[in-house]
Amino acid sequence: MATINVYTEYTPNPATMKFLVNKLLINGSLDYPDREKAQDSPFARELFKFNFVNGVFFASNFVTITKTDDAEWEDIEGILKDFVKGAVESELKVQEIARDEDVNFEGTETEIKIQQILHDYVRPAVEQDGGAIHYKSFEEGTVVVELRGSCSGCPSSTITLKAGIEGLLKRMVPEVQEVVAEAM
Repeated sequence: MATINVYTEYTPNPATMKFLVNKLLINGSLDYPDREKAQDSPFARELFKFNFVNGVFFASNFVTITKTDDAEWEDIEGILKDFVKGAVESELKVQEIARDEDVNFEGTETEIKIQQILHDYVRPAVEQDGGAIHYKSFEEGTVVVELRGSCSGCPSSTITLKAGIEGLLKRMVPEVQEVVAEAM
């Protein structure tokens, strides 16, 4: 068995930390914003047993963990790092039944173009910060997206959304007038 290495990265959201491993955990992404939603994920269920874990998000080779307000990263980072290493080494499943996340864009030509841009340009950047973005809809010039992982509740997500994503989409798709995030 190869040695599993875990390293951490701070994210723009002070309540979340990204735990990266040198192994693919999942194709696509899964968000467990609370304990109740984690029933199909043995890995997330175990993380939620820590009373300081408030959310769990998986994508490719990392898990982003949201802590409770009363916990300090300096007190829990080592504990979580050891847990993630052990969970990956013991091959604890991210989800009971693996589902591949196929990339299928649907809708009008404009909607497909928006989804393609979000997938090709925005998704990789957002994943670097431990989050995910999902296209919801496009109506009357407004693109609605859903932010997950470290992006959900992040103080700088509004700036990212307006200055970054909205600016990019307006330049590349003239029909886009604004981008808004839908609360989960």
